[in-house]
Amino acid sequence: MAFQWLTMRISEEQDRRQREENTLARMPDALRELHRELANCIEAYTAVFGKESADIRFIADKIRVTAFEHRSGKWETAGKVEIVNVLKPPGFKVDRGTDEPMLIEVGLLPGDKLYFRHDDQYITVEEMTRRILDRLLFPKLKE
Repeated sequence: MAFQWLTMRISEEQDRRQREENTLARMPDALRELHRELANCIEAYTAVFGKESADIRFIADKIRVTAFEHRSGKWETAGKVEIVNVLKPPGFKVDRGTDEPMLIEVGLLPGDKLYFRHDDQYITVEEMTRRILDRLLFPKLKE
């Protein structure tokens, strides 16, 4: 017969492992959902600055967002961001190619809803899209 504390800890660990498995299974859909939200942002941006001013692509489980500037009569790449799923901890790695990648932790709430954390803060989808796109789309504006 096991001690009560051991039985409780075994149950807690089973729950933790099940949550982790469910979260990992949800990650491909989470990336697609993020792509949809970022695409809405890019659509609003390009409606104002022109369809050539930014581009978003979902390629082989990676989101790539590119910003362009109109210089000397042609559109030139001004910056790029790539977002991929990471497994430990489950989340997104946001690579700007210039500094340390930003890691956004993704977790699962009851009802198959996702939560997002960055820098030990829970963030909304709106805040997440801002943290991903703001420096790319508006590099000359202060944060």
